[in-house]
Amino acid sequence: MINLFHINNHTLHTSQYTNLLHDQIVTDFEDVVKRYVGAKYAVTFNSATSAIFLSLLNKNVTLEVPSLIPPVVLNAIITSGNKHTFRDDVSWVGDSYVLHDFGDYKIVDSAQKLEKDQYIKECNDEDLMVFSFYPTKPVGGSDGGMIVSNDYEKIKKLKEMALNGMSYSHNNWERVIKFAGYKMYMNSMQADIALRNFNLYEDKLSTLNRVRRIYNESLGLSNTSHHLYRIEVQNRNDFIDHMRKAGISCGIHYEAAHLHPVYEVKGVECPLSSETSKKTVSIPFHEKLTNSEIRLIIEKVNEYGRKELKVPVKGVR
Repeated sequence: MINLFHINNHTLHTSQYTNLLHDQIVTDFEDVVKRYVGAKYAVTFNSATSAIFLSLLNKNVTLEVPSLIPPVVLNAIITSGNKHTFRDDVSWVGDSYVLHDFGDYKIVDSAQKLEKDQYIKECNDEDLMVFSFYPTKPVGGSDGGMIVSNDYEKIKKLKEMALNGMSYSHNNWERVIKFAGYKMYMNSMQADIALRNFNLYEDKLSTLNRVRRIYNESLGLSNTSHHLYRIEVQNRNDFIDHMRKAGISCGIHYEAAHLHPVYEVKGVECPLSSETSKKTVSIPFHEKLTNSEIRLIIEKVNEYGRKELKVPVKGVR
């Protein structure tokens, strides 16, 4: 079976850590990522969901978010004491977007994108930018998240919130409990895996650019994401079954959240999101695809377009 994503395997030697929970390797990982994206400060978390949760905790605001969004984002919004509504935006998937603009600063959700100098290009000094290191993301780990900013006080507060309300120190016994916080920090093993994958990231990007170029040229599309390669078909379930019979895995990114009763907002309709959600499907897109696998995927996508649809398969960013 040709997998939708590739996850690297690593052998960890935890005896090398002086502190299994929060060793120097966590700081090392924060340092390399913040330099890469062009930010001054960084703090890591056990997931990007935790990062969003703490950045929004008790803000008491209403966030307008795309309907085509991972449910974990909405869960973080709701459980952190905020409300949400939806906008009919289908273009953001695989890219970054403004999660909320408070006026004096904004939170940018970049869980699906990680690029050099990205913070400099997309943010002001006061802004927070969120990254994800979930296994299938551009830089995968065992899981994890990060917020970068040029605002030291915001990062310091978030670090304490994630570390049980304690001031930071590599020595457990030197930490001072300042308030009741949360256990949402990234541990040493998470940082170790993510750092190893980050060190492979430039080579991965080069390969992904090549795979995307072949897909785009062969399918007549213009996708740009480093995370997903999404196409639009008329009958998604039929297409997924067609690909599965050829030994090719596919995925759905994402279902329209406004259609789920738990997230429904009365009076808000997102017709474009509803329609797109029914038709979009992700095909395998990762750095370990062989040339023969790429050719087979293209062959089966085009075969379905000719045989079943009678119309060209469409691309989605």
